[in-house]
Amino acid sequence: MPDKQRVKILFLCTANSSRSQMAEGWAEHLKSDCIDAYSAGIRPSRVSERAIEVMAQAGVDISGHICKHVDDLAGIDFDYVVTVCDNAKEHCPTFPGRVKLAHKSFDDPSGTTGTSEEVMAEFRRVRDEIRAFVETLPESLAL
Repeated sequence: MPDKQRVKILFLCTANSSRSQMAEGWAEHLKSDCIDAYSAGIRPSRVSERAIEVMAQAGVDISGHICKHVDDLAGIDFDYVVTVCDNAKEHCPTFPGRVKLAHKSFDDPSGTTGTSEEVMAEFRRVRDEIRAFVETLPESLAL
């Protein structure tokens, strides 16, 4: 029986600091048999320490991830680009070839205010929502 072909998925958000990094981490952790995962931003900053911490709490190490601009990944023939925030969807660049665009917006935990525990609880909530979405991939992206 032939190997199932892996799909290349780019998770795109504004800063490539939390949501897209968590999506890439979950895809690598849960779906490495069928997905080649990437993440980037349209205005990258740095990977959120809180995102690194909540992913580690779930057993996923994204501490080695770096923020990338979407242009840094030019030349990769993606099957899908998944925007994970509304801003990235509105400013998503054009991708050549047969790439399919999909959108699944997640709240930005970086904007959360409150106590440290309240902020971390929001990061964990968003982390878990992203995990649930990634668990449906790549089948849920088929048009």
